[in-house]
Amino acid sequence: LQPEGCFLKTIRRFEAFARWKDISCPSLSSSFLARSIDSVMWHHGLLLSGSFQLHSTVYCSYWVLFEPVQIRRHMNRDSSAHLRWGKPWLLAAGVYNLLWGGSVILFPSYYFSLVGMEPLNHLSIWQSLGMVIGLYGFGYLLAAQDYRRHWPIVLVGLLGKIAGPIGFVWSAWRGDLTWAFGAMIVTNDIIWWAPFAMLLWDTARFSGEYGRQRGLADGESRDAVLKLAVDQNHRNLWDLSHQRPTFVLLLRHAGCTFCKEALADLSAKRQEIESAGFGIAVVTMSHPETMADLAKTFKLETASWFSDRSCLLYRAFELQRGTFWQLFGPHVWKRAIPAILRGHFVGRIDGDGFQMPGAFLIHRGEIQKAFRHQHAAQRLPVAEFVLDQTQ
Repeated sequence: LQPEGCFLKTIRRFEAFARWKDISCPSLSSSFLARSIDSVMWHHGLLLSGSFQLHSTVYCSYWVLFEPVQIRRHMNRDSSAHLRWGKPWLLAAGVYNLLWGGSVILFPSYYFSLVGMEPLNHLSIWQSLGMVIGLYGFGYLLAAQDYRRHWPIVLVGLLGKIAGPIGFVWSAWRGDLTWAFGAMIVTNDIIWWAPFAMLLWDTARFSGEYGRQRGLADGESRDAVLKLAVDQNHRNLWDLSHQRPTFVLLLRHAGCTFCKEALADLSAKRQEIESAGFGIAVVTMSHPETMADLAKTFKLETASWFSDRSCLLYRAFELQRGTFWQLFGPHVWKRAIPAILRGHFVGRIDGDGFQMPGAFLIHRGEIQKAFRHQHAAQRLPVAEFVLDQTQ
């Protein structure tokens, strides 16, 4: 399986040869070999790398070939539509900057007389500032065509619109400028904070490997994903759910305060849940090493741990990515402080920071109960959810 590129090249050659020979003997389609290869790839992170996904069905002639082999690049998936108001706002910002910069260059002393200040001794400095602002206007017009692609322009613009007011307040406090001079701060900077920040937020949510892989692709099913997902002991989630009812906890990322809290709650109820005949499965987006550390820290070594780097299980259980309100709303901050005081500190984001968590009770591959968090800080009553059969 190493290196990944060589393995992919070999698979593509298999695919081309099988189609050329028109091989279609499905006698081994459910063979142990097919599932073993898929499981090994899952365990080694190949299916979960975010760059591609392999579905292998084994066919037989004089040799075993993989046909059909589908190698789907997550990066090529269509992302959600752009915010419809994004382009008009950036066009307006571009036009405004061009007009403002042009007026400063052509009439450098006009604004000073408007606010009752003496013009600068060297108006060329003021005109140079107008030129810079005008150049920003061209950048915004470019970014309006595709703000996700040209997000650095939006970011630099937002930083400038934040730094400008800070610099003005400092100068006015020292007496270098009058407070009336800051009237332009409102139209130059403040009114653009919210839209620019929202465009950057939207870009962060839907860019990169995680933002483009919402929902299962054609031909994928939850059953297939459950059969592919293997834990630290090479057991798949499908078989585990057929052995006994299984409580599946899907966490956000390893550094999430509330995920650590959820693991602590699960650890406290582990013996009660297992003695009632339920299995425990924990799904994370972390590397296996990080996953093992979490299991040891929260004394959950007996649970089945699944490293889902590409969020296949999250999509199979229809868990969405959070909105700004779900991830950073007041209810989240209200719950964060008590959780941190209990020792669940914020750590490094390992995975998709926008992913929402969830919990499920599955048996024989079917979902018996579902708990999809309304916001990141929502606390799951673990014992009641698993043991209360009346829900």
